[in-house]
Amino acid sequence: MATIAVDAMGGDKAPVPEVEGSVRAAREYGHKVILVGDTDAIHREMDKQGYTRDLPVEVVHASERITMEDHAAKAARGKKGSSMHVCARLVAEGRADGFISAGNTGACMAIAKMILGKVPGVDRPALSGVFPTAKGGNPVVVLDVGANVDCEPQMIAQFALMGEIYSRCVLKVVRPRVGLLSIGEEEHKGNALTRDSTPLLKDLGVEFIGNVEGRDLFSGLADVIVCDGFVGNVALKLSEGLVEMIRTMLRESLESSLAGKIGYALSRSAYAEFKKRLDYSEIGGAPLLGVKGVCIICHGRSDGHAIKNAIRSAAEYASSNMNQRIEEELREFAQAG
Repeated sequence: MATIAVDAMGGDKAPVPEVEGSVRAAREYGHKVILVGDTDAIHREMDKQGYTRDLPVEVVHASERITMEDHAAKAARGKKGSSMHVCARLVAEGRADGFISAGNTGACMAIAKMILGKVPGVDRPALSGVFPTAKGGNPVVVLDVGANVDCEPQMIAQFALMGEIYSRCVLKVVRPRVGLLSIGEEEHKGNALTRDSTPLLKDLGVEFIGNVEGRDLFSGLADVIVCDGFVGNVALKLSEGLVEMIRTMLRESLESSLAGKIGYALSRSAYAEFKKRLDYSEIGGAPLLGVKGVCIICHGRSDGHAIKNAIRSAAEYASSNMNQRIEEELREFAQAG
């Protein structure tokens, strides 16, 4: 079983969902969880939620907390006693196999890079989103979704290789298809970055299928889609907003008439399945690929279910030997080039 450190002070409603998710993960998966933060606040919440001492949950104190309003770089450098710093140090010291946080994304990425360091051969770690696809297909890994706004073609190639390894080793896709996000399927379309990245992706040794468009994010055409962090973050936030709008409009339609209410009653299980497939909490969080150790970054609004699943994702990542594979395959790519 893995040991996962949890930033208990990171999320919007911390430490309530962090404690709930950690207790549930310890109970359901058997993983050891280290809750990091204000010990008094954490213990009070554990008592409220009926924590039993037989579960593998440990509490480690952190004297500071990084808020969403903190400047990411300044907080990463200045708040050395923060729960994020302590989590990352637990991983660096070998006391934990990975850590998760629903706190300030920029600060979390900076701290992970600063304390854990980069996997040899990786220029820039990438934040990867995992999106659902149509017809119950494999989820698609999209990267970068915000860690690197400005990218070079070599970085796009590295993102593709890391995403392909993640899809293959963690999501268990046998031969992941890799696409390059652009404004048209034709190779000549796109900007300088996409056009210059294409030759590198062709020589990468992965199943590169060429350009894909925004509409293909959820189609299942590709298992891995690569782009720079600016485009990826816009795609991520647009997708989140669209999901919320669809849920709201569907609920309003179902509640607006007697026929709608009857229809909802008859199709409740299908509606529940629909919500589950679109729910980010089923994935738990976005892995930061390319850092030593394991770092999963969760949504600030994560509830206990999302935290529980993020712990599961971190444990799966830790057991996949991902980082060694990334280092080996990047070395082979560099030697071949």
